[in-house]
Amino acid sequence: MSETADAGPFAEQQRLFELLSQDTRHLIVQELLGHPTHLMSLAELEYMTGKSQAAINDQLETLIDADLLARYTHDPSEGTRDLPSQFYGFTERGVEILHEYKYLRGLPVARALYENTRKTEKIERHESAPRPELPDAVADALEFDEPDLE
Repeated sequence: MSETADAGPFAEQQRLFELLSQDTRHLIVQELLGHPTHLMSLAELEYMTGKSQAAINDQLETLIDADLLARYTHDPSEGTRDLPSQFYGFTERGVEILHEYKYLRGLPVARALYENTRKTEKIERHESAPRPELPDAVADALEFDEPDLE
């Protein structure tokens, strides 16, 4: 019998709650939700979370190992100076879990916070860099209608 099965029916819920509630991981998830493409470079995550790249990398690996996030590569940008080629974004399992834990209801607020954050020239360059497409199921789950401000 697996350790999770031995721990009872709520073990997986508790594991996911702990995974999502750790400070740096929580910030990463919130920033990815707010980003217009839901794909961010390491430099963007560092700037937006205020955490070091080392701390972010550790937590990204944890989220990737848990299949909540994936590393997406934009091959044409590889080796291009000043343009990122590696991005981090949600997986299908990741958006399912975010939906289950009601994170997706916060998309409009996360987007507003992201858009109202002042960014450096480097971060604006990263933000506008070409990036790969998210899988359709992930992109569809993260879509929301922005309110008409007329």
